[in-house]
Amino acid sequence: MKYRQFSKKLKSLGCQEIPSRGKGSHRMWLNPHTNLSAVIPYPGRKDLKIGTMRSMIRQLEIEWREFQSA
Repeated sequence: MKYRQFSKKLKSLGCQEIPSRGKGSHRMWLNPHTNLSAVIPYPGRKDLKIGTMRSMIRQLEIEWREFQSA
């Protein structure tokens, strides 16, 4: 899954991207429902690995099934 698709699903679940304070290849996301954040790599045109996505979803305390259905 590309980062763009991943970010659209996170937004549909109510998560917000925190504006970056500099340049880099990672983005910070916040789940306002749980007040938890996660740093998500931005791989450019490459796909995010499934293990990386599951880890980020777990850090934001979102159920994997809920993420898949979004």
